[in-house]
Amino acid sequence: MYMGGLPDDLEIDMLVFDIDGTLLDSSGFHPDLIPLIREVEERGVTVSLASGRALPNITPIRQALGVSGFIVAENGGVVWDSPEGHELQILADGSRPLQAAQWLATQIEGFDAKGIESNRWRETEWCMLETKQEKLMRSLLSQTEWSDLVVVSTGFAIHITCPGIDKEAGLRVALEQRGVAASRVLSCGDALNDVPMFRYCGYSVAVNSSLSEVVEAADYLTVSHGIEGTAELLKALLDIL
Repeated sequence: MYMGGLPDDLEIDMLVFDIDGTLLDSSGFHPDLIPLIREVEERGVTVSLASGRALPNITPIRQALGVSGFIVAENGGVVWDSPEGHELQILADGSRPLQAAQWLATQIEGFDAKGIESNRWRETEWCMLETKQEKLMRSLLSQTEWSDLVVVSTGFAIHITCPGIDKEAGLRVALEQRGVAASRVLSCGDALNDVPMFRYCGYSVAVNSSLSEVVEAADYLTVSHGIEGTAELLKALLDIL
């Protein structure tokens, strides 16, 4: 690990992982990921997931990993923790992001307001295919009734989200339901939408050094990138736990 490495006296109750670019890439999971994550859980650290994906796209991943934690979906807009008996939490109304996308389609040539396939399941945001139009979208919306909406790229899609909704907001709800202090949580991610949870959790690890804002927000940076970096982190944790 860069930046001094994990402290030998590290004490955490939970790991929270981003998914795309962190646990998963175009090649799938790292071959060591599932056994490493399950060993971490066996040593008493719960593993949860926080992603920009819609909930139905995350539950199969949670099942494949065999973890016991909650899911924060839609970049914080949806909190799922049925195993602990909690009702599904929907933290925002996705109708305004959809309206904003439909309006953008009247302003940008070739803009497809339907967005990505998983929008059919989204409750709190609307997502577009990753393009180079993020800044233009933000600029156009700034002059409209949707100026309060947030436009953020994850590297996989461009999300139009409601104000106050991010991974920190979702984690606040999920951690309170579980009775886990944020100071005893380590979060791991790779993109700009992970920065709010980095700042909220007691410890944070970035697995991507290409975005300065992500690196600056993280406490630690892995030597390897992406899923290789996540495997590196898990091995380092197991040396401590």
